[in-house]
Amino acid sequence: MPVQSVVPALHRAAAAAAAAGRRTAGARYAGPQRAQDVLAALGCLALMALDLPGLAAADNSLNGLLAAAALAAGAATLLVRRRAPWIAYATALLFLGWLHELTLVQFALYSVGRFRGRRAAVLATAGYVAYALGVFGIPGWPEPRAQTLSAYVSLVVPIGVLASVVGVAASRHDLVRELEARRAEAAVLQAVQEERTSVGRDVHDFVGRELTLLTVRSEVLSVRARGTAYGKDFAELADTARRAHLALNEIVVQRGGPAATPGVEGLAALAEESARAGSPVRMELDPQVHGLSPLRQAAVYRVVQECLTNAAKHACGETVDVRITADGGQLRISVGNPLPAGLPARAPVSAGSGTASMAERVGSLGGTLEATRTDDRYVVVAVFPRG
Repeated sequence: MPVQSVVPALHRAAAAAAAAGRRTAGARYAGPQRAQDVLAALGCLALMALDLPGLAAADNSLNGLLAAAALAAGAATLLVRRRAPWIAYATALLFLGWLHELTLVQFALYSVGRFRGRRAAVLATAGYVAYALGVFGIPGWPEPRAQTLSAYVSLVVPIGVLASVVGVAASRHDLVRELEARRAEAAVLQAVQEERTSVGRDVHDFVGRELTLLTVRSEVLSVRARGTAYGKDFAELADTARRAHLALNEIVVQRGGPAATPGVEGLAALAEESARAGSPVRMELDPQVHGLSPLRQAAVYRVVQECLTNAAKHACGETVDVRITADGGQLRISVGNPLPAGLPARAPVSAGSGTASMAERVGSLGGTLEATRTDDRYVVVAVFPRG
């Protein structure tokens, strides 16, 4: 095909490749990928069809019908450009050497850069530039050698490089969009997990308390009704309530995964974290505490955690004394720390949500929480049944 007819085709191909790149980069997430590939193939075929008269004239072995069939077969390789872009690339180089057709090369280079990345795009562009130089230097071209080399340097190479650059840019844009989508998905999953943890904590505190009261009340009634016709029924009711409470602890606490509230085994980590924050911890832990139910261990952890947080905020640098004892049927948690001189006077119990949350959690277990302040010391004491 004469170089004079190649130049307008190159301009059309470049504009079409750039426009197709912009459309495809945004449409990857908007429509079916198969439809995009079909549109790319049809667009390439339409552009190549404009050169059918020149192809038939430049190659006497092709008439109009055979040329159309060859171009359609070449454009069809774009249908698999996502999975195998090198097929379209190899076909485009064949068309360049056989038919002197440059349109398919632009789509092929774009596809390699888009779906195989920068390294593959650089290799494909270098191969295309070297191959085109060899083809344009073959004796027998219908135009003088100087004119073909001028078209090679001024149009063929820049347009091929442009198609690859647009493809790589579209690939980077796809990666950014996918990263943003995954970040949004991770944020949603994290919010859902946090909500599940919050719901599980409420179940621990409130439903667990009601089940405990139901169990105790049923056992009392079964004792009172022993020897009567209803004694067996009350005993079965107490047993059922007890099993439900154990199942609740197992499902919500023990199977809560990483987001579930830790038990007493997490107190050592809390002490280390407080020490790193500047408030050393002196802890006394009754070995019997390890035998508490997961629900009560979670309450112990939360109370100590909130107390250490308050100490870090209001008495940083002072040693915090934590003592947890299980004496008889009661569990006692005592957390105290000295108050540095010069601190403003504060109410014995803070109105913050942390202290209120501690009191609510302890109260749901049938216990009490008291915070007292003296001139030089702040102490929080929580007491609730061992269960």
